[in-house]
Amino acid sequence: MKQDKSKDLGTVIAGFLDHLIVDEGLARLTIESYGSDLKGFSKFLSRKGITDVVKIGREEILLFLGMMAARGFSPRTRARKVSCIKSFFRFLNERGYVREDPTEHVDTPRLPKRLPEYLEPQEVIALLSASDTNIPEGARDNAMFELIYACGLRVSELVSLEIYRVDLEMGCVTVMGKGSRERIVPMGIPALNAVIAYMENIRPLLLRGRRSDALFVTRRGKSMTRQSFWKIVKKTTIKAGIRKEISPHTLRHSFATHLVQNDADLRWVQVMLGHADISTTEIYTHVARQRLKQLHTSCHPRG
Repeated sequence: MKQDKSKDLGTVIAGFLDHLIVDEGLARLTIESYGSDLKGFSKFLSRKGITDVVKIGREEILLFLGMMAARGFSPRTRARKVSCIKSFFRFLNERGYVREDPTEHVDTPRLPKRLPEYLEPQEVIALLSASDTNIPEGARDNAMFELIYACGLRVSELVSLEIYRVDLEMGCVTVMGKGSRERIVPMGIPALNAVIAYMENIRPLLLRGRRSDALFVTRRGKSMTRQSFWKIVKKTTIKAGIRKEISPHTLRHSFATHLVQNDADLRWVQVMLGHADISTTEIYTHVARQRLKQLHTSCHPRG
């Protein structure tokens, strides 16, 4: 009997990738990653004589995962491929290619906790001192660095912060975080002073009479973007002589790590970070313990 071409594995994979481009609008590199993962899965099935999606069951998927484990693929790589295959079969199920999803009871490999990259206190000081505050953009950048570190903000929270959410009298900011959850975070004296200097002297120069609700603006009077601040971080990191590969999120990790290392209550750290679950915040206790071990090893006579 002639095979239904609509269920041919290669044809359906091509349709799935088109769906990711047209309907999901995913980035080119993400599409290429999906395509590569599904190509490897397709080759594995082809060697078993399976070219029709309706013939793929949970057993074949588990055999594929077992083969990857035997070949030494890392848990992170296997987890990525499982995620890709799950997305593929959700698409097949929604479009009516298959009646049941064979990945429904396939577990994603457990990943070891990845400790976040953070800066040492002296590196933070170098970064905060690197902007040229004698020019408008430098004073603005300095205020952004002071605020993101002092409050542990996500970069999206920093660049979307509106001027009316800054309470200079109380010395705090009201942040709109993930899930539209608001939180109030204290700034601390250095960040407060930097923000006051920026708001009173620099922001009007950048706006030049234009109106904006955004706290941080460009010389064109536009809101600062995530991409622009990322470039500022890269440029200032080099200027500060920091050799680590850091991102805006590194400053958020540094904020939390330094609080935990100085015995801050984990619940208060959770509140300031805006974590919905305390387990997300607990990663910083692992960072603190790792740091203690390093200090013991390097400083103790019998370390």
